[in-house]
Amino acid sequence: MAPTQADAKTGGAVRRSILLLAAIFAAVLGAMWAKSLLIELPRVAQASPGEFDANRAAARLAFVLGDERPHPTDTDANDGVRGRIIAQLASLGVQPMVRDQLACNQLYKSRGVSCARVRNVVARLGPATGKAMLLSAHYDSTPSGPGAGDAGIGVATLLEVAAILKDRPLRRPVMLLFNEGEELGLIGARAFLADPLSRNVDSLVNLEARGVRGPVNMFETSRPNGAAIGVFSRAARRPFANSLSTDVYRLMPNYTDVNTFEERRWLTLNLAPIGNETRYHSPGDNLAALDRATLQHMGDQTLAIARELDGGTPSAGGDRIFMDLAGRLLVNLPLPIGVVLLIALLAGFAILTIRRGAPWRSVAIAVGTLVGSALLCWLAVALIGAMRHGMFWRAHPVWTTMGAYASVLLVASVLLATVGKRLTGRQLRPAAWFLFSAVGGVILLFAPGGIIFFLFSPLLAMAGMVAAHWWKPAELTGSVAAILLLYLTWGAMLGLLEELLNSGPMLVFAPLGALLLLPVVIEAKPLIDAARLRGTAIVGGSLALLLWAAAAAAPAYSAERQQRFVIEHVTDVRSGKAAWSVLNGKVPLPDSYGIVGEWRWGSLPYTKPQRWLADAPPTANAKAPAAEKLAVANNGSERTITLRLRTNGAERMSLIAAADARIRAAGVPGFVRPIDPAADAGTYGISCSGRSCDGLELVIVQGKTQPTAFTLVGARSALPSSARPLIAGRPKHARPQYTPDQTVVFDRIRL
Repeated sequence: MAPTQADAKTGGAVRRSILLLAAIFAAVLGAMWAKSLLIELPRVAQASPGEFDANRAAARLAFVLGDERPHPTDTDANDGVRGRIIAQLASLGVQPMVRDQLACNQLYKSRGVSCARVRNVVARLGPATGKAMLLSAHYDSTPSGPGAGDAGIGVATLLEVAAILKDRPLRRPVMLLFNEGEELGLIGARAFLADPLSRNVDSLVNLEARGVRGPVNMFETSRPNGAAIGVFSRAARRPFANSLSTDVYRLMPNYTDVNTFEERRWLTLNLAPIGNETRYHSPGDNLAALDRATLQHMGDQTLAIARELDGGTPSAGGDRIFMDLAGRLLVNLPLPIGVVLLIALLAGFAILTIRRGAPWRSVAIAVGTLVGSALLCWLAVALIGAMRHGMFWRAHPVWTTMGAYASVLLVASVLLATVGKRLTGRQLRPAAWFLFSAVGGVILLFAPGGIIFFLFSPLLAMAGMVAAHWWKPAELTGSVAAILLLYLTWGAMLGLLEELLNSGPMLVFAPLGALLLLPVVIEAKPLIDAARLRGTAIVGGSLALLLWAAAAAAPAYSAERQQRFVIEHVTDVRSGKAAWSVLNGKVPLPDSYGIVGEWRWGSLPYTKPQRWLADAPPTANAKAPAAEKLAVANNGSERTITLRLRTNGAERMSLIAAADARIRAAGVPGFVRPIDPAADAGTYGISCSGRSCDGLELVIVQGKTQPTAFTLVGARSALPSSARPLIAGRPKHARPQYTPDQTVVFDRIRL
């Protein structure tokens, strides 16, 4: 039968709907691509007199870093950095004090203690009496990079702030702390708490970095946070902060000097940029990579907070939840009010979902979008990962995250075209916002501050639904307003999260994106109905396939975002055997690496992370560090061992004991620090770094009297000459990160 005019007209309408749906989905994905603009910082402008000047601060940092060598604690290189910091302060007319201490600190969130000789530099501004505000940053780097971001950006900020404040009439003392040993376990912070100067402090601004660009986030506060948030909201001109990140940070294994300082219960604000973590703790953390706009943002915030705190430290209590609106405004309210609002929204959307009919089907579509998009994203990442090993998204993560968001559009639209075929937008809207609020309820259990993201957009949507009883267009108006506000809040948050989770897991962006995109897809329901299942699947599937294909085709690494690739030469003194070790995320090694022999995937006796291993020629006269037992004192079921360490050429040495060693404390006299038995239930680790470790007397307190086996590990940042082929064959866009290329020697001892 020949097609009728009506059939042709219907076919034309379907085609137009498909094209319009494709245009809308493309626009939505374009908006998701552009969400990074929400966290874009303005270009650095000419600084006004008395304001922070990023260009001048960068020049100060260039002088301090000198030749940009890594400068770990208690090394010649760090002596040079410290000397140049002192010279900068002296040129400003500020006379610093240097506090030289052999100190130790517990490793937070793990079973360990770290020791080193640290030299904190302290400078005072303002009146001699009164409670002081402390502005703090660490000046040591890791052995693997020059530390221009971590935390050179903090050093530069403190120097420039000192230049601005030194001639100002201050109402209270300002103390500048350039501390050493943060990278080893916050040792300089622990040493400062033993300094009498610390007794006069009542407020702290700590400057850190996990990247080299992007906005500076206020990611940690004192608890309760009401007073700190009050100071920050009044001071910051471009605030980037939210109580979800401050709560989640406390659940992560990371830590900063604030973890040590917090026992004093000072009013605290912790600031750091997180843009491009691939340079963090690597040779790429250099001056050339440090964004002047990021430095300007840190300086502006630090100076503004210092000026605000100069009026005194508020003591208002209570916990507040907060978030910024695209870095323009900080919204905050008491946590109890947020909890009541969330419960009211959850109940309201539940009632509306039931009253409007088909509640189970509507909620199933919302849940199915979250779960289905996560599964589709996981499948895509797994398939690409099977073809391309390692973090294939590292150089261009945007393609993978955009693939995740396209997966959300595909799953949501197909569900609406099938399960939700007979449902209306009026039935689907409250169900989507009900699920949104329910996720907020789950967040409340683990990170209460996160509920701030689950209040205002649903509140607009609810207001529209209620007002529709009197003015019918109010529901659509409220829904559109809610979506726009959601984009401003969730879009900015996702932009920051994409930077933070550059190492994965990437599948989290699908369910998170679903919470933002599902309300959008619901408003496109009339077009989905008109395009029918086939047309909808073609549109959503084509966009998802295109973006996942781009993720699969994009280079995994680039000059800007490089592969982690650490080469080690490891010698077991007891067996006399040596091995090459390569840490690179299990990416296949270059063909040229076959020159050293057969590689296998495995682990070393003293550490968990797996890596590539191959037999290596022994290094002549390789000596592991040693520990000489000086004394043993038993006290009931407890014993105290005093040792003298011999580094035998190692720059860093560790004593590692099994999980049943029951080590309760360790350190040097005056700094014997407790070990939390409830921390990570792995091995115990006691370490010492720097020149002063050779001959150091170490005290270990155990909750058992039986002899204990320890593995002694020594490392130095150099490789033997036999490593030249491996160094030469390292991939073009690859560099050490977190750990330097190093020579490791280990032995076993029973104490």
